[in-house]
Amino acid sequence: MSSLIERDRSSLWHPYAPASGTLPLWEVEAADGVALRLRDEAGRVHEVLDAMSSWWSVIHGYRHPVLDEAVQRQLSSFSHVMFGGLTHRPAVDLAGQLLSMAPRGLERVFLADSGSISVEVGLKLAVQFQTASGRPKRQRFLTVRGGYHGDTFAAMGVCDPIDGMHSAFPGLLAANVFAPRPPAASTATPAQVQEWRASVEALAREHSDELAAIIVEPVLQGAGGMFAYPAECVRIVREIADHHGLLLILDEIATGFGRTGQLFAADHAGISPDIMCVGKALTGGYLTLAATLCTGDVARRVSGGEAGALLHGPTFMANPLACAVANASLGLLRDDGWRTDVARVEAGLAEGLAPALELDAVADVRTIGAVGVIELKDAVDVAAVTRTAVGNGVWVRPFRNLVYAMPPYISTAPQVRSITEGMVAAVGEAANGRAAA
Repeated sequence: MSSLIERDRSSLWHPYAPASGTLPLWEVEAADGVALRLRDEAGRVHEVLDAMSSWWSVIHGYRHPVLDEAVQRQLSSFSHVMFGGLTHRPAVDLAGQLLSMAPRGLERVFLADSGSISVEVGLKLAVQFQTASGRPKRQRFLTVRGGYHGDTFAAMGVCDPIDGMHSAFPGLLAANVFAPRPPAASTATPAQVQEWRASVEALAREHSDELAAIIVEPVLQGAGGMFAYPAECVRIVREIADHHGLLLILDEIATGFGRTGQLFAADHAGISPDIMCVGKALTGGYLTLAATLCTGDVARRVSGGEAGALLHGPTFMANPLACAVANASLGLLRDDGWRTDVARVEAGLAEGLAPALELDAVADVRTIGAVGVIELKDAVDVAAVTRTAVGNGVWVRPFRNLVYAMPPYISTAPQVRSITEGMVAAVGEAANGRAAA
């Protein structure tokens, strides 16, 4: 009988990978807390720590009893109903929790299937808002280089058009307006920030008659390069948006729910957006769910426009199972204990990754909240680094020239130490051409 991995290779297609399946695969046999038990293609078992939180979502760890119980309790009632014309307690409670935690001024919640869809909804909201406000020509968006907002078409249109992963679709993407990337948080000077402000302001002024909104990932760009920039730049885009009658959309899908050390990255800047997108950690990694939050003014203008409604409605919108576990996940964040957890993880990442700077292959090491990044001088050999990391007891998923960690908040100091030691060893071994076969 063929192994599970062989069966996978004959029929499945994995993200950002060829159908031929050239990258190594591991079968997940169990997951608990911060740990994964993996079986490789040779049948060997590896106990590893998950440095990725399953793409940044499993902030409370695997098999959390509170989250398990929330799903089981909802299953005993009903698992799904349509949201058109119907409502249910998990959705209503979730909206209440989100609005109580979100930056001030956000009053409405649209529940979506995934992060990309929440961005699509946010962009639609902005265009419908401008049309309902008597400015129907405002249908483009201003954003910054280096950003990533999802893989659906409108979302791809506000991702970096040159260095992003969507340059294969130039004829299909909207022609939006791209400002320079903000200066790096670690090296930015006041003069550089003001120079950047001037460039963004100039673009907003030039294109104001056709722009609906500014969209950015606040403080930390995720899949665009794990790039941190000053909170002052977020305040600047808020001011520019206000000056030109634009909405400000903050994409907090990767940064929301504590990942950068504040509950939302907008809190670093002390500002509120007109529209905010959240996802990933919303359900603690149990089920796919995202949300688009907006101000009361945005909701009223769109609802009072010619269309009379927000023109979007996913089949699985407000899925009760996902809403129930999201409520439980947010409940775990409400006592602020996560702040201590994230501070512990941040300190461990900063200390543990620092030795990577001594490696010739490494260009930079940086941390922000529960995010730690080793930036290489050249592109990562994904297969080599992944294999050597697993051999050192750590699961990572590198991309471009980055080997990074976003571990669950529950990770203990010894676990974070093991993660960083495994990452540094993997980078060193792979760079020296000693990757395991």
